[in-house]
Amino acid sequence: MSKLIRRALCAAFVTAALLPAAALAAYPDHPIKLVVPYPPGGATDVIGRIVAQRLSTALGQQVVVDNRGGAGGNIGADIVAKARPDGYTLLMGAMTSHSTMAKLERGKLAYDLQKDLTAVQVVGYVPLVFIVHPSVPATTFAQLVSYAKANPKKLTYASSGAGAPQRMAVEMFRVQSGADMIHVPYKGSGPAMTDLVGGQVLMAAETVPAALQQVKAGKLRALAVTTPQRISMLPDVPTVSESGWKDFDVVSTFGVMAPAGTPADIVARLNAEIGKIMQDPAAKEQFLQQGVYTLPPQTPADAAGRLRAELAKWSRVIDETGVKADE
Repeated sequence: MSKLIRRALCAAFVTAALLPAAALAAYPDHPIKLVVPYPPGGATDVIGRIVAQRLSTALGQQVVVDNRGGAGGNIGADIVAKARPDGYTLLMGAMTSHSTMAKLERGKLAYDLQKDLTAVQVVGYVPLVFIVHPSVPATTFAQLVSYAKANPKKLTYASSGAGAPQRMAVEMFRVQSGADMIHVPYKGSGPAMTDLVGGQVLMAAETVPAALQQVKAGKLRALAVTTPQRISMLPDVPTVSESGWKDFDVVSTFGVMAPAGTPADIVARLNAEIGKIMQDPAAKEQFLQQGVYTLPPQTPADAAGRLRAELAKWSRVIDETGVKADE
């Protein structure tokens, strides 16, 4: 073999070895798709669009929102789980809802939340509030508990979906209080709130953004928020813990996820850029206007730990309450 051929082969091997590094250095060199696994207009969609807009600026490439609703968020999550792990298909994950569905639909899902997806960054959370129709004779959370226990099957409660944190909060209330109540499931918060305002159902634990306007208008009564501390959006409403129920903490957590196997350098880049967004005062205010409380930036390992904690928590709650996906 001539020296010329040997040099050419060596050069080819070196070039091949450097290609992955070069590809990573160029990331991103074309638009990124951010899958929102719910229809437009909901909390996940709103959060996703803020992230997409600001991440587009940070990365110098357009981040396009792709709504893939259905099956409680599982259709969109499955699309991302099966996508090429190159950083160009991401999931705007509703981490709490995905965790509950992973338990409720165990053995039925086409993807594994922990094995097929990688947590990139936790964005923030949306608090919930216990609300009742004004006809319910309760002005405090303690009075609601007493009324529910004293009137079996009289109190109806709405939920926006089988695995939604809204339902999980009320199921925790039901089991811990021992109250016998009737569940009325809806396909989304919109129709649930319409019937609650109309008095067709009497109670719900709903996200604060979905309930706030009706509470301020006096059409619904807010009794307690589900966060450990009071929140700025409803500063006069006590927490469930203040009402005598210790360690009652239910929020809907959101974060960006990528297909498992996405190169660590790309995950780190996305993690850092989204973390910067979460620290930007203008972005934090933009999120808060939508009812989203941002969290301090986390490492990918921290984000993965948050997902594991969500899975463990809701698996335990579902076991304790006996919640079924089809009820």
